Amino acid sequence: MKNHRLWIKDPLATYTGRKEDRNLSAGLVIENNKISELLATGQEPSVPVDIIFDASRHVILPGLINTHHHFYQTLTRAFPTALDKPLFPWLKSLYPVWAGLRPDDIACSSRLALAELLLSGCTTAADHHYLFPAGLENAVDLQVEAAEELGIRATLTRGSMCLGEDEGGLPPRTVIQTEEAIIEDSERVIQRYHQNDDDAMIQIALAPCSPFSVTSEVMRASADLAQKYDVHLHTHLAETHDETDFCLERSGLRPLDYLDSVGWLNDRTWLAHGIHFDDEEISRLGEAGVGITHCPSSNMILASGICSANSLEKAGSPIGIGVDGSASNDGSNMIQEVRMAFLLQRLKYGADKVSHLDALRWATQGSAACLGRKDIGSIATGMQADLALFNLDEPRFSGAGDPLAALVLCGADRADYVMIAGEWRVEKGEIAGIDLQQLMHQHRQCATDLAKRYFDKN
Repeated sequence: MKNHRLWIKDPLATYTGRKEDRNLSAGLVIENNKISELLATGQEPSVPVDIIFDASRHVILPGLINTHHHFYQTLTRAFPTALDKPLFPWLKSLYPVWAGLRPDDIACSSRLALAELLLSGCTTAADHHYLFPAGLENAVDLQVEAAEELGIRATLTRGSMCLGEDEGGLPPRTVIQTEEAIIEDSERVIQRYHQNDDDAMIQIALAPCSPFSVTSEVMRASADLAQKYDVHLHTHLAETHDETDFCLERSGLRPLDYLDSVGWLNDRTWLAHGIHFDDEEISRLGEAGVGITHCPSSNMILASGICSANSLEKAGSPIGIGVDGSASNDGSNMIQEVRMAFLLQRLKYGADKVSHLDALRWATQGSAACLGRKDIGSIATGMQADLALFNLDEPRFSGAGDPLAALVLCGADRADYVMIAGEWRVEKGEIAGIDLQQLMHQHRQCATDLAKRYFDKN
């Protein structure tokens, strides 16, 4: 569709991110990879178009942006030994399983996770890969290949763990690397893959896993590299009380104070979960412009707590949405995660303090801000043409008065069309160029083989 003008005409509703644009009933015009016009009622494109797409059955959103995931965990959904456990015991039960990951597992799980995300209206996905057992040194390279194959934008965070359980950390030595190997490969993947352009398809961030799995030296070195190459930083923080206790015992500092001590308290950083912050810490995070990824389903399944999204956003922190790992969610569905964020934050703050528009903002503009992107996350002239179109032709939506509200309240779960950089990647609920049944077959086989390797050893 490159070098063509496309009119997406007469949608049921359009969420642009701006209240004044809510009634764009005539639709929008796409030229090449960008949005060139927004059309109010009665308007037509200023220049003749080549193609008209009838959107009269669709609600249009900016492409949803997932800011925290672990693609490889799609291989251990509902894993028997990990059921009904809080975070630390859950991790300890799964690290020995994940130690058996092989390159084919990373390639297949990345493709499956990205396919699942695409089908849910996601156009940009951030993944946090931090496991590098022997043989998986090029895991990030495999993820880049998967993202390029599916045509989805990706921020791939080069994670790391170097603090084994024999040194007071949580992970076993079989899944960690040396500090030197971590920093060397972090620099390699930035130099090879990171794109700084406004229309970047692949970006790299640096993501030591957590305070309980890396040394302070790796945290500082990662911050230095991020500044040198102008990339972002990401980690898990303040997810559970166990983590707070670990930080206090090991460093004498609460998690946020520890983060500050290693040079991470700035607007280059976004954090996964961010649940257990007190009022003073929320203020500091906001002043520094640190982003927070709210992972509602994961936080409920592991009973970790509830992120203070409204308070953090009011203080100045961008709030994004993340599906988190498929072994703690156990899914990769962004539009469902929007609904979960909406419901959980209403439970925390009250029905009159959180609307469906708040949840949609977190999954689009807020997520884009977490990733440092100004070219995606909203529908406006000059923005990248990343769109998700949902139809309401299902029993769950029958009788709905507000189509945009219905998308969240009535529980949409699959996009009908998804566009990335002006190209349709999902059409009529199907991913272009992907044999989904074959991919699922390969993925199930990888999951079966991974489990067998674990149980054969135990």
